[in-house]
Amino acid sequence: MKAVPVQAAGQFFERPVAFALRHSFSSLWVHRLPQEQAPPIVIAPDGTIDLQWIDGAFRIAGPDREPQTEMLPAGTMVIGFRFHPAAAANWLGVPACEIAGQRLMLDELWGAGAKRLAGDLAGRQGTASLADALEGLLARRDPPPVPMDHAMRRAFAIIDQGLPPGVPLVPFLGRALAMSERTLRRRFEENFGYGPKTLDRILRYQRFRRLAKAAGSGSTAMLAIEAGYADQAHLVRESRRLTGSTLSEIDRAMRCQAGPGS
Repeated sequence: MKAVPVQAAGQFFERPVAFALRHSFSSLWVHRLPQEQAPPIVIAPDGTIDLQWIDGAFRIAGPDREPQTEMLPAGTMVIGFRFHPAAAANWLGVPACEIAGQRLMLDELWGAGAKRLAGDLAGRQGTASLADALEGLLARRDPPPVPMDHAMRRAFAIIDQGLPPGVPLVPFLGRALAMSERTLRRRFEENFGYGPKTLDRILRYQRFRRLAKAAGSGSTAMLAIEAGYADQAHLVRESRRLTGSTLSEIDRAMRCQAGPGS
């Protein structure tokens, strides 16, 4: 069975996380795979790290440098908590570069502490009830003892917005954050799992997807330039590199998910 983008497999929705968790997390999302014939799913890098509840336990997903393919059983439900940029490393107590590209059960990092965090969720019925219960468990941990790296959160925002054309990324960030290049790269590895240029590539592609979604049927070439690509060919190469698919293949998979007449 051919792998499809994660957004094209089953049902997905996202909402703001409970107020008690907003120090470390930006949102809660739920992904339920189809009850029959769940395809392999491809997760493209998006510059974020997620704490996920799956099969009755917490796991950590990301940060990803490359597309990841997973095969989950039909009907699987994943409840995810998306960390704010630069918040995961301190919350987890481990540099992001040590978990990059991996899917790790939380007890591999915390041991018995992960089981204590999970608590007793027996008898929880329904997605909403389970999500509320998980938020309550995580609220006992949030905020973590060590605050997030606010300078790196600002760096993420600068890159996400996009630099003016022709401006060198690393020198620009160094000036904006008053950091040496060496310190900048070390802090990026600790908080994002990779360097500034990798994060820039990932967020530029995510920026294009946002622009394309908002524009509907706009010119791909113009949207590519607006997102920060040199031209449409540059965008196509990056799409393959970050998703394993062309833009047309992704759009076709999304239309199949939406169904006829959409």
